[in-house]
Amino acid sequence: MEKATFGAGCFWGVESFFREVPGVVDTVAGYAGGHTQNPTYEDVCSDRTGHAEVVQVTFDPQKVSYDKLVDIFFQNHDPTQMNRQGPDVGTQYRSAIFTHSPQQERTAQARKKAWAGRFSRPIVTSIEPAPAFWRAEEYHQRYLEKNGLPSCHLHMREET
Repeated sequence: MEKATFGAGCFWGVESFFREVPGVVDTVAGYAGGHTQNPTYEDVCSDRTGHAEVVQVTFDPQKVSYDKLVDIFFQNHDPTQMNRQGPDVGTQYRSAIFTHSPQQERTAQARKKAWAGRFSRPIVTSIEPAPAFWRAEEYHQRYLEKNGLPSCHLHMREET
């Protein structure tokens, strides 16, 4: 099993679209990329901790490639919006890929470059080594599924 960590706005929707991918074994909503130890949702929402809402994906690379996961990431949010997704605004909603190995970093950079020509604006997604991951409070885990809600993310259509 391998891990992948993505920030693409509100983690509820990010978790829901990755949970549907064959080969994904588990998803965990959490926080990464900040300077506060063991942050809470309220801390992160203050936009003062530097954390992004992220989803850590555990996947079987024999069933789904990291390339495919990165493509799914780019397809399911707007990577051209700086520090926001739709109505959600703040650095906690930034577009970010946190890599767990040099190979993931190379793949993420290559896929970002491949996707760059598909949007009319530049992609602002950051690609960084995976920092400490902090699991979000239990009520955030599988939030949409537990509450019978549809995904809050829109599938992005490539711009031409």
